[in-house]
Amino acid sequence: MERAHSLLLNEEACSQLGEHQRAEFVFEWLRFLKKLLPAADRADVKKNQKCLVEQLTVILIGSPGPPTRWLLAHCLALLYRLGDSLTSSLTVDRCNDIIRSKDDSPSYLPTRLAAIACLGALYEQLGRLLVNTFKETLANLLKAMKSAESQGRYEIMLSVEKILRGLGVSAVPCHRDIYKATRACLTDRSMAVRCAAAKCLLELQREAVFLWTSELENVATLCFRAFEGSNYDVRVAISKLLGTLLATAGSRRSSLEEVMDLMTGGFLRGGAGFLRASGDKLKGTSSVSKDIRIGITQSCVVFVSCLGGVWLEANFSALLVLLMELVSHTRATQTPADAVCCRRCISFILRATLGSLLGEKAQIAAAKEICLAIGKQKRAVDAAMCDGNVETRVTTTDVAASQHVLVCALLELGSLVQGLASTAASLLTDTSTALLDTVVSVLLHPSVSARLAAAWCLRCVAVALPSQGAVLLDRCAERLNALKSCPEAVAGYSSAIAALLGAVQHCPLGIPHTKGNVVMGLAEDLLRSATQNSRISMQRTQAGWLLLSSLNTLGPAVVEHHLPRMLVLWRCAFPPSIRDLDMELRRGDHFTWQVTLEGRAGALCAMKSLVIHCRDLLTDDVIGRLLTPLACAVALLTKVPTLIKSYGNLIKNTSVVFRLRVYEILALLPSKTYEESFGIVLKQLVTDLTGPENVVCSELTLLPPLCHSDDLALLGPALQDMDQHYIEEQVCQSSVGGGTLEYDPFTICVKCQDVPAPLPPPAALTTAAIQLFGVIFPHIIVPLRYTLTHTHSLCLSLLRLGSSRVGLGPEEVRKPALGLLVGALESSNPLLRCMAAEGLSRLVQVVNDPAFTVSMTLVSFDKLKTARDAVTRTGHALALGSLYRYVGGISSPQHLSACVGILFTLSQDSTSPEVQRWALHSLSMVMDLAGPLYHGHVEASFTLVLRLLLSIPPTHVEVHQSLGRCLNALLTTLGPDLQGEGQSVSALRTSCLVGCAVMQDSPDCLVEAQAISCLQQLHMFAPRHVNLASLVPSLCVNLCSSYLSLRRAVVACLRQLAQKEALEVSEHAVALVKELPPEMCLEVGLEGALFSLLDRESDPRLCQDIQETLVHMMSSIATGKLAHWLKLCKDVLSASAESTAPVETNQEEDGERDDDASVFHAKSESSGPFTNLRWSTRVFAVECVCRIISQCESHGHPAHFDMALAQEHRLHESTDFLVLHLADLIRMAFMAATDHSDKLRLSGLQTLLVIIRKFAAIPEPEFPGHVILEQYQANVSLCHRSLNTYAWIASGVVSDLRDLRRVHQLLASSLVKVQAGKEVPSQLYNEGTSTMETLAVLKAWAEVDQRITSSKKEDCGGVGGPGLLTLVQTDLATLSRLWLAALQDYVLLTLPQDYSAQLPATGGTFYTAETAEQARPHYCSSWAPILHATALWLNSTGFIMVDDGPANLSRPVTPTSMGQSTSLASVKSPEDISSDRLHLILGISVEFLCSPHSHDQMENISSCLQALQALLEVSWPRSKVGNDQVLSVELLSVLHRLIVTREAPGVQLAVLELVRQVVCAAQEHVKERRHSAEVDDGAAEKETVPEFGEGRDTGGLVPGRSLVFGALQLCLCVLVRKLPQLSPKLAGSPRGGQGGSAWSLSDSDCRQVAAALAILSDLPAICSPDGSVSILPTVMYLLMGVLRELVQHGGGEALDLVVPAALQALRSVLSSPMSRSEKCRGAWAHLLRCALNTLLHIRNQILSSSIVSLLTALTIFLLTASPEVTTAQPLQTRCIDKFKASLESKDPVVSQSYQLLMSVFQSKTGVAVPFIQGLGSCVVGHLQGVERRRPQSSKELQAIQDGVRALEALVFAADETHRPQLVAILLPILISFLLDENALSSAPAPARTLHESALQDLMRIGPQHSSVFKALMASSPHMKARVEAAVKGNQESVNAKTTQLQVPSKTSPSIQLKTNFL
Repeated sequence: MERAHSLLLNEEACSQLGEHQRAEFVFEWLRFLKKLLPAADRADVKKNQKCLVEQLTVILIGSPGPPTRWLLAHCLALLYRLGDSLTSSLTVDRCNDIIRSKDDSPSYLPTRLAAIACLGALYEQLGRLLVNTFKETLANLLKAMKSAESQGRYEIMLSVEKILRGLGVSAVPCHRDIYKATRACLTDRSMAVRCAAAKCLLELQREAVFLWTSELENVATLCFRAFEGSNYDVRVAISKLLGTLLATAGSRRSSLEEVMDLMTGGFLRGGAGFLRASGDKLKGTSSVSKDIRIGITQSCVVFVSCLGGVWLEANFSALLVLLMELVSHTRATQTPADAVCCRRCISFILRATLGSLLGEKAQIAAAKEICLAIGKQKRAVDAAMCDGNVETRVTTTDVAASQHVLVCALLELGSLVQGLASTAASLLTDTSTALLDTVVSVLLHPSVSARLAAAWCLRCVAVALPSQGAVLLDRCAERLNALKSCPEAVAGYSSAIAALLGAVQHCPLGIPHTKGNVVMGLAEDLLRSATQNSRISMQRTQAGWLLLSSLNTLGPAVVEHHLPRMLVLWRCAFPPSIRDLDMELRRGDHFTWQVTLEGRAGALCAMKSLVIHCRDLLTDDVIGRLLTPLACAVALLTKVPTLIKSYGNLIKNTSVVFRLRVYEILALLPSKTYEESFGIVLKQLVTDLTGPENVVCSELTLLPPLCHSDDLALLGPALQDMDQHYIEEQVCQSSVGGGTLEYDPFTICVKCQDVPAPLPPPAALTTAAIQLFGVIFPHIIVPLRYTLTHTHSLCLSLLRLGSSRVGLGPEEVRKPALGLLVGALESSNPLLRCMAAEGLSRLVQVVNDPAFTVSMTLVSFDKLKTARDAVTRTGHALALGSLYRYVGGISSPQHLSACVGILFTLSQDSTSPEVQRWALHSLSMVMDLAGPLYHGHVEASFTLVLRLLLSIPPTHVEVHQSLGRCLNALLTTLGPDLQGEGQSVSALRTSCLVGCAVMQDSPDCLVEAQAISCLQQLHMFAPRHVNLASLVPSLCVNLCSSYLSLRRAVVACLRQLAQKEALEVSEHAVALVKELPPEMCLEVGLEGALFSLLDRESDPRLCQDIQETLVHMMSSIATGKLAHWLKLCKDVLSASAESTAPVETNQEEDGERDDDASVFHAKSESSGPFTNLRWSTRVFAVECVCRIISQCESHGHPAHFDMALAQEHRLHESTDFLVLHLADLIRMAFMAATDHSDKLRLSGLQTLLVIIRKFAAIPEPEFPGHVILEQYQANVSLCHRSLNTYAWIASGVVSDLRDLRRVHQLLASSLVKVQAGKEVPSQLYNEGTSTMETLAVLKAWAEVDQRITSSKKEDCGGVGGPGLLTLVQTDLATLSRLWLAALQDYVLLTLPQDYSAQLPATGGTFYTAETAEQARPHYCSSWAPILHATALWLNSTGFIMVDDGPANLSRPVTPTSMGQSTSLASVKSPEDISSDRLHLILGISVEFLCSPHSHDQMENISSCLQALQALLEVSWPRSKVGNDQVLSVELLSVLHRLIVTREAPGVQLAVLELVRQVVCAAQEHVKERRHSAEVDDGAAEKETVPEFGEGRDTGGLVPGRSLVFGALQLCLCVLVRKLPQLSPKLAGSPRGGQGGSAWSLSDSDCRQVAAALAILSDLPAICSPDGSVSILPTVMYLLMGVLRELVQHGGGEALDLVVPAALQALRSVLSSPMSRSEKCRGAWAHLLRCALNTLLHIRNQILSSSIVSLLTALTIFLLTASPEVTTAQPLQTRCIDKFKASLESKDPVVSQSYQLLMSVFQSKTGVAVPFIQGLGSCVVGHLQGVERRRPQSSKELQAIQDGVRALEALVFAADETHRPQLVAILLPILISFLLDENALSSAPAPARTLHESALQDLMRIGPQHSSVFKALMASSPHMKARVEAAVKGNQESVNAKTTQLQVPSKTSPSIQLKTNFL
């Protein structure tokens, strides 16, 4: 294909190809030419134009296929437009000649069609340049159309449309002719021709004024006729034409009434003329089909959409009146099915216009208009009903008319309120409309449909405003009690209560638990009083069971309390036994049986609701009690025919409902429970499914669920893929009519967002019967399976058998089933064929016999070889593809080849497009089922698919759709192999791209969507071979498509692209700014277009994809384009419905910030790119802001949260940081937090919380000592609520005491509310909501208290300083009790199920027993901060009881509430209370730290650890823990597990700190016991240590029971994880992972190692002498190992942090009292000598720090260990050698060595003497050499001075007798440091400092040893002179300094007079 990429066609290469390859080659060349011509040089184009025209003409006459001819036409026209256009008329003449040709052969048709296409393209591109030939061409085309077939008519319509577009006004003379020709095509039998004609007329109306003036009525009638018998595509095209025409007329000359009259006429009379309509009216029949009404409905939506939201807002009142008149017209609602269809049409018009065109403010205004219309209609009915004049009283017809008006208005009002959510609150408070009163008044309407619509509207109000649920429930219950005698009131108010209870499922806050008691009481009262008044028996019975059914939707927590009473009611509704049932049949009349059957049907429906919503309550006992009434119900099924025979059709409808309810409940219960009734049930099922009186359910309702979802694509676009599915489904329900609420009032309480639409009872009965048959079939015995007589039942039964792995039975059962399915496979009904194919695949699965599968395949093979009719061939072709669907796919190559061969042949049958379509669909399934086995057929399949794509006429769109599925399946088959570089793979990729290009140019939206899906797959497998530069623009153009399926495909593809290539996608989309409509907002980038689309879309799947696409784009490019994204989010937030003007901040920012997103062409208008966005879109924008903050934190630069760093970086580079946009963040959070929408306010507050937490600690660079958030205190304070206040207080930003008091007051008021608790008289929500609010307040207080405590410890004065501390302290007494009560509740709720019987019957302090399940999640999210705060409070009080009076709790505190009960019997001592509190906190913490679900709750883990730390800081709990070794060991084991499973450094450090505290507690306990024993025994010797501590007399430590052993394990774990070289097993392993050498330790690692060493050093102190000997080897091994690692491999932070800790640990161990204990002294000495020997064998690095560390350790040994350890040989000698070697090292080491030696020289005599003797001469020699080499640096100076100190220490360590001799050595050395006067002035600074230091030492030491000094001076005149000179010089310098200081103090004149003139 690379040879096709040239300006001229490579004819040589083309001639070498076969016919089909040549067509592909030509198409690829034309594709390349289309891209090349606009980019090529014009001169080059003109140069090659003649040759190009010739080549294109050759292709034109070569019978090109449809895609090729369209591309050819485009290229030819483009060539003339860019090149020389003078010869274009010749090409036009040539095309006209081809069209005039008499050749009618099929082979010539493609050439004629290509000529027609070329004419259209030429006129479109060249326009008025060809105006001279226009009339001739048009006449030629219109003449040809008269004899053309459907393809010709279709192509001519497309060509005429292009001609009109190109010529514009110049085509006016021929407009009438075009209109005349197009009229016929608009009602053509070909749907594609109708669509093309509609598009042509749409183009014509731009200039043809007569279409929307004089001919408007005729065009409208024509469109009405075009709707008749149309498909979905035609209805969309015609409605767009008609709606546009009417909008044009309405905006220029016609009034709204005139326009609506036209549409109303079509709606009522259809497309018939006057005479036919009059005749139908006389006959009493209606000839208006649903197609017409649905088309007119869509036209009305287009009409309003074209005029726009502003027009709708201004004219809605008039439009509403007209629509209501239409729906109230008797001709529109002649039958129930017509009424349902009409109501749906009007509802769709209202929903599609009000819901998408109006902003929130306008929607509220529209809701008020609707409410006024409802009130007006209801008042009219009430007035007429109350009129005493019989002649003027309202008739049944008038009631029916009013009910349809009310239903439409109420349903739309409910939808509006539900969409507005909490922003609709103003509607309820508006007294002018009185919305609630108006809607409630309709509950008394005589019509059931109006009452149910009003009930549904109330439900929508409760969903939108959950606070209204309980209020409305009380109101309706009160009215129901008051109006029990009114049938309408009973029915209406019971429906409203049921609807309101159904709304609770959508409201997480629920309703008060007591409302269930009210509803239960109402239901019981209604059912018991039903027989008291026969006039309202039916209504009371229905109402009672409806209330019970809705009550069950509240779930097990509510229903379990009422279940016993329900069971009694069910038992009373049915006779006690079958015998009593027989007796019933002998009495009663038709009314009695009607009421009885209605009541029992209601009882069964309530039972069904229980089974669906309360399965947890269905114990064996409950099911057993339900079976008795069920058995009677089943028995009654057999008696129903007798009753119908006795009482006629009066009870027939009721009996249908009764049978329906029986089937529904049986299908839900386990089949085993009613096995004995299988016979009766099956017999009745067969009767209902096959009886002559059965009303067959609509096939389009029943059959689709029984077909495979993939096969349904053969039947056209799915309803769920249409924007108009709400009305389009009416076409699918033509035989029984659409569903509506009055068919089954019990569905009003089901969980759904849209109003339920249950089918009529007969249709629902058929569906339920088939469902039950499928459930029972797998459980019945084989002989009964011969009753299989219904295809629907068989298919569902096979599906159930397949899923339950149960066999069908023997051959006798299989044979009739097979015959039934094969017969259906050859049915003329395509839906039945799809169902039969699915049934066969299930039959193969159930039989599970390969031989049977092969035999079935052979049957289809034989049929396909012999059959010639399309029906048989399509059915068996589909069977071939579906047979292996459930048996693991196709595994036989031979079978695969046979299937592929047959399907290839069928797919090329051009005489039957239907056969092609089904064969290709089956082929796509075979590809999927064969998997890798299909690779051998891939090339042939690609060839077939491309050949068909290039040749199938565009009118056969269904074939193109099947080809798209094949191409998709081929891509799936190849998968990652598409990435290959081989020639064959490259050819396959090219074929795929060509196929996608063909489908992208298809006029059908589904084919285009499949092309996008294929490109998406190709991008997934081979991304670099997909050209985003061409793909992204094509996707963006279709973002505003009128087809939902295409928009879904586009967004799904964008979502995938955005995951990896978001930046490229965004850049490619910018080029399309001018091509998309303005409402797409692409001028602010693709992101803006997606936000606009998100706001308009209502499809949940599409909205989810849009949101994910935006999130992916944000994740990829948000940090790089921070300003753009934040401005985009701010624009979205600013585009509220309240005003079109932006927030003030927009103008500021546009002025002050450079727009680095200028490539997106942001609007210059101040209004911003968005207007009137919905609250849900703005909520998502706020969530995006939070995501951006999180992304900057996790993957961004540290300057994002550092103002100083950000400003510094901004000076040097053009980068952007989040902190620079803090003002925008605050503004956005403020806008959201102060909005009218509750959800938006919550999102804003959450964003504000995130901002506070992230930016609270950031300092303000311009104002030191202040933080950056201080300047926003006013904004933040204004939008605070009590649940968010704690973060603002705890942030430390608030400094003004007045602000603190105000913010604190919010918390305090919440606390008062918490204390009031259940004393609040009226509740709006479930009691669990009160628990949530209470815990949120307590959590907020807890976090404030934590912050204050931490600030107090840090003594930083933040968080308001002492002022806030004082404010909070006043509430701590109350808070502490509330916190403890909350913790106790949490403990009760987390107990295992086994202990549920021990829980308090009334619940806890803050929850009730009924709402325990709802309360548990709130406790789980709040307990951790409360636990920490409680521990801090106990820490502050020191566990000392302070009784400030009981807190005002909401209920008497239970006896287990921490000893605070007032009951005398349960009063505990303070000790017991403190112990309970300690164990409460310990228990909660340990239980949580042990639980596996704590993986993601790091904050809670930290809270637990900090709480335990706070406890163990107090002596009393520390003594309790130290005294309880079992508790200590358990705590250590939990901490050990935690440190192994949690890698967070903070957690690990907290664990080690807690372990240290536990060890200290044990240490204190052991010390206390030893002290007590010493006092008791009167021990006098301090060295005698009683044998307390672990190890006792044996020294043994028991794992699992020993605290020391557990601590050793934990420390070993930490040390080995950080330093694996400590472990002998790991010593030889390569370093890596988390641990390694000391070089690789991070700061936190060093801290952990240091903490572990500190714990190790404390362990011997809690052991007995023998125990200490047991652990000492381990402790010393680890200490020596760490020192070895530090000395040999350490450096940096490791030496700075760990070495001091290791040395301190070593000192602690060596100074342990155990080393002096008589019992173990020897053992200790031996082990310590071994340790010292190990230390001496460590080979240190050349680094001076390592040498110093080693020498320090040796010094600690020498100073701390007993002499018997350090004086042993050869250890002592080696120690001396180490020091001696260090004295010869570099200066820093020498200095440190001298310091260490000084401490050694000053130690005990036994240790010091050998070192003095061994190292004294070295020290003297080093100091004597200083005279020859004076110090040149401060380090050398320091070494010399330290040497002098060491020598001085040596002198004073000697005996008095030897000291003079040593002084005589020291003094000359000091004198040698002195410099004479000349040398001193020129000496470096270190030498001068040494001189001064030596002189001071001489002046200090000389007087102390005056005799030695004098003798020395006398014997050495040189030294004496040196000293005298130094003293003299020092005196002079002192005098000079004194004079200098005194001179300024003298007063002298400022001008000095000269007195010496010589």
